[in-house]
Amino acid sequence: MRQQSLKKTIMLKGVGLHSGLESELKIHPAAENFGIVFKRVDMPQAALVKGLYTNVVDTRNCTCLSNADKAVVSTIEHLMAALSVRGIDNALIEVNNPELPIMDGSGKMFYDALKAAEIETQNAERKQLKVLKKVSFTDDKGNTASLEPADEFSVHMEIDFPSKIVGHQVFDAPITPEIFATEIAPCRTFCEKYQVDYLRSIGLIKGGSLDNAIVLDGDTLLNPDGFRVKEECVKHKVLDVIGDLYTSGYQIIGRFEGIKTGHYHNNELLKVLFSDKSNYEIK
Repeated sequence: MRQQSLKKTIMLKGVGLHSGLESELKIHPAAENFGIVFKRVDMPQAALVKGLYTNVVDTRNCTCLSNADKAVVSTIEHLMAALSVRGIDNALIEVNNPELPIMDGSGKMFYDALKAAEIETQNAERKQLKVLKKVSFTDDKGNTASLEPADEFSVHMEIDFPSKIVGHQVFDAPITPEIFATEIAPCRTFCEKYQVDYLRSIGLIKGGSLDNAIVLDGDTLLNPDGFRVKEECVKHKVLDVIGDLYTSGYQIIGRFEGIKTGHYHNNELLKVLFSDKSNYEIK
């Protein structure tokens, strides 16, 4: 397979989840072997941040990148997932504040925009990362994320929440464009009402609302229209995994397994993967 980029620039607008400020996003075509690179156009100098796991500086509630000049770009995971599944290898992504727009809290608007865009097939061959042996990361609570050899990219994810309307949920499937479009991309971020109350009390999630998040209040779902898809919460976690793993810089051939894991575990897992070249093959 050959590398791909966009033929023309596409633009999206929305609010930043925490700042509540309007965020404008432009995804530009880029040359072969450019990769996925973010640019803060509101900063006085051109501030480029590569979308790589080595530039991840914060994994609390989202995946946040930064560079040596402290140019921060946060909440990249939903767009990164859409870029990965759409097969975009090279893109320059301009954003006019530290946060990407949250859109509707899912990856659907990003994926729909990319799906509608014309794709440029480039001359250079796409490089894929094939997992050669199992690698894992376990936190101090025993929650584990792992990658192991497989013939395709698939995800097994489990979550377990006290709320009866979430409870224990499991997703296990290969990640195809069809499954992504119908089962994963539409799934919104979710949180408990008490978390919303606390974050607002310290000046965060000014752009958060029931239009861009699932909000649980004990065993009650506050969103009047309910869930979009069955087991939406675990599938949103899968969306995050796909986006976070694309910060490897490659399409991954392997099976991911996560048991009650999140952005932090995904990033630490990539560090373990790349710590030993015998863990993988670039092909």
